[in-house]
Amino acid sequence: MKSVLIVLDDIDDPDELNTLLGAKALPTKSKIIITTRLLDIHAWFGSISLGCYVHKLKLLNDLESLELLSWHAFGSKIPMEGFKELALQLAQYCGGNPLALKVLGSSLFVYDEDPWTRNNMIGIWRSRMSSLKSLKGDLDCKIQGVLQKSFDSLPLARHKELFLHIACLFVGKYEFDVVRILEDDFYAKSGIRTLINRSLLTISHSNKLMMHQLLQDMGRKIVSEESKDPAKRSRVWNDNESYRVLRKGDGSDTIEGLALDMQKVEQGLGSEALALKTSSLARMDKLKFLQLKYVKLVGSYKNFPDLRWLCWHGCLLKAMPSGLLMSSLVAIDMSYGRLERFEAPMVLNSLKILHLEFCDKLLSICNLHRLPKLETLDLYGCRNLAHLCKSIKDLESLATLNLTGCPKLWKVSWSKKYVNRLERLKALCIGGGIPKQSLLSLPRSLISLDLTNCKLDYNNDVHVLFQAQSLFDLYLWGNPFEYLPSYIDLKMVRKLSLYSCQNLKSLPCIPSTMEELNIDWCKSLERVTFQSARFSLKAFEYNCCLKLSEIQGLFKLVSISTLDEGDLGDMKWIKAYQDHKVDLIGDKITKGRIWHAQILYEYGIQSTYLQGIKDQSMTTYEYTSPSTCLSFRVPLHKEKHKIQGLNVSFLYRSSLSKDKDTWHLLAKINNTTKGLTWIYNPVIYCKPNVYEDVVWLSHWPIGNILDVGDEVQVVIYADNLLIVSGCGASLVYNGDEVEQENCENKTRKGEEVIGGDLSEFEVIPGGYYLCRRDFFKAKTSTWLKALFGDNINYIESQGWRKTRHSNMRSTTILTRKVMLLLGFNSKSETDKIKNAVSRLVGVESISVNKQRGRLRVIGRVDPKAVVVCVGKYDTMAEILSISSLL
Repeated sequence: MKSVLIVLDDIDDPDELNTLLGAKALPTKSKIIITTRLLDIHAWFGSISLGCYVHKLKLLNDLESLELLSWHAFGSKIPMEGFKELALQLAQYCGGNPLALKVLGSSLFVYDEDPWTRNNMIGIWRSRMSSLKSLKGDLDCKIQGVLQKSFDSLPLARHKELFLHIACLFVGKYEFDVVRILEDDFYAKSGIRTLINRSLLTISHSNKLMMHQLLQDMGRKIVSEESKDPAKRSRVWNDNESYRVLRKGDGSDTIEGLALDMQKVEQGLGSEALALKTSSLARMDKLKFLQLKYVKLVGSYKNFPDLRWLCWHGCLLKAMPSGLLMSSLVAIDMSYGRLERFEAPMVLNSLKILHLEFCDKLLSICNLHRLPKLETLDLYGCRNLAHLCKSIKDLESLATLNLTGCPKLWKVSWSKKYVNRLERLKALCIGGGIPKQSLLSLPRSLISLDLTNCKLDYNNDVHVLFQAQSLFDLYLWGNPFEYLPSYIDLKMVRKLSLYSCQNLKSLPCIPSTMEELNIDWCKSLERVTFQSARFSLKAFEYNCCLKLSEIQGLFKLVSISTLDEGDLGDMKWIKAYQDHKVDLIGDKITKGRIWHAQILYEYGIQSTYLQGIKDQSMTTYEYTSPSTCLSFRVPLHKEKHKIQGLNVSFLYRSSLSKDKDTWHLLAKINNTTKGLTWIYNPVIYCKPNVYEDVVWLSHWPIGNILDVGDEVQVVIYADNLLIVSGCGASLVYNGDEVEQENCENKTRKGEEVIGGDLSEFEVIPGGYYLCRRDFFKAKTSTWLKALFGDNINYIESQGWRKTRHSNMRSTTILTRKVMLLLGFNSKSETDKIKNAVSRLVGVESISVNKQRGRLRVIGRVDPKAVVVCVGKYDTMAEILSISSLL
């Protein structure tokens, strides 16, 4: 029964825990730390009453990686002169893995600063970097041995084969597609879950399979060790090796998967040599998975292998040869090609996925009834497509249909006739396609709809009949309406994206059924309200909303210039500073705007910040202190003068001459007599400087829980780089009982305000942490204990943090090509910014105007990822415009 600390390292089987710990409850003060590669650790504690908190260890960031690498390679935390760029490349390759940074850094140790030695070592570093980037599975044996433990511990042989297929061929592919392609052979749906639980695989926000670079290299090295001859391996992914195998033309009786991108093949070969013969592929009896990009094949397709997956981007064929379309095919991707007509010559009972994106010359698709099991049809960007076979209405399994950027298709009456007849359709994308004055009736089965750039207007030029009975996801990117069209019933919608609806002015009465909302780049939007008068979203994004001033249940900003003196009560003196400029920070809503004095309303608390004023800021308060805290006892007062609340003031400034974006600033009000505590972390505050004080004035409506004789404590918790030069407090009274009653009635008990329902913010009985941000991140538990004591249950008290970061995931049809224009100031870092952005997933082209500080990015890329990437070199980087490309 002793209280003990137990550390169990590298546990991969729950039976080990049962053997070591037994099934009985341990003393509550004992602590057990377990390290494991498995993510489903919660399931291990079903039979014993142990509280379990899972902490997923984060990889090192770029700066930490460079520092760790430098310690092992140079004996200091910064790279030696001449090695910085190489060190950065090597650190990025390691992807934040400490073991890899240590091993590779030590193996490349620079032991002498002599110029000749240094130049020789630079050559060695470059050679090592080239070998790591060669895609040949070249990985240090020590790193390989550690990482391969996770692979070797996979319970089934098919899990190992699934991992190797993904590592060699399917990283970056959509999970939905990969599951369909590999399900029959490897039970991929459950197998992928196993790989995720073993930390061997992750799923991106766009539903793509992702793998750490070192894990991918580990898998590829396992395959490379099958034979020195690529033709005798099970998978070939290196473009040069794939080209040589096909060029040689001997075939293979072992290759199951092959990938070849001709744009990445080493040049120096004649243009005639770039054409390959179909017979080279015909001699690969076991080939099932073929990925070609911009490859020219010549010859007959008569004896082409029975593929499950055919991906051939940039194909020069005008029509599909009959020998290429085998009955075993599960997925076909002929995007970016020159097809003019697609027609299956026979019934393909296995085909479930057909991608024909950006086939500019495609005119017609015929005989779709020969694809009876088709589930996904993606025609994104087929701008000349004018005919789609009417038998599409008979495809009973069709669940996803993408017709974005097919304007000619919608000029005919096709849409009115057939869209509504797709009774099992779950996801539909028709962005940019609906002409004006049209009526579009949607199937009742629909759960996801994308109407990007459809020119929807409040005036109903385009009318969409929503008949869906279930809740669904609605994407309305880039539409010009000022208000949501009346025919859109938000009660049906769980996830709503209004990304870049730049004319939208108001978004009223969001129903409590909605879970996720994205209003990024709604530059005209001023207000968001909810039916329940309280914030109920699970995920919320509102970047670059330059006029947004109120999100009901979160906060409200009101310019002092719009308020009468009567609205300010006994703080009417601040009206004189209504044109006073303040540097507000703390939330994305403050970025890109020039602020004059504002009133912030949050949790019923009213705050304002004034910078550099000299008079009245502290002299009007009953109780003052030159330190960070004060206390007082509530005095006797006339019976008719009821307490309305408490006015509080703090003075602070920075002790740091350097710029800083984030500061810790919290206010605490403690009624020690009644055992009630509120700690408030404002969403917005004024950025301090070293030259003048900032005054934080706030009014707390807590009069109903302040009685004569109560001991009250006021404290400010500030960043250790902030200097607090004083605080003050005054009780505020209402002389009129009717006025007091009216004031109390303004606060509805259901609202998340002081005096209302703050249950989700209660971290200990009577103790409330008023904050909706994960402000202290990994240190939150430590901070809460410091603020409220050790009795908090951190696991149970996370209700105070309602995330506002969206996890809205795009399906296959919802990942669109966009054009971003970014502004940045750091002209000296232009080349590094361009190189870093070019490595982001989905980037197709980049152009830079160094003189104007402008970066234009085109591709299917996450705009936030671009901003974060540029922000590593320039903290002032921001998106100037964004548009969807059809």
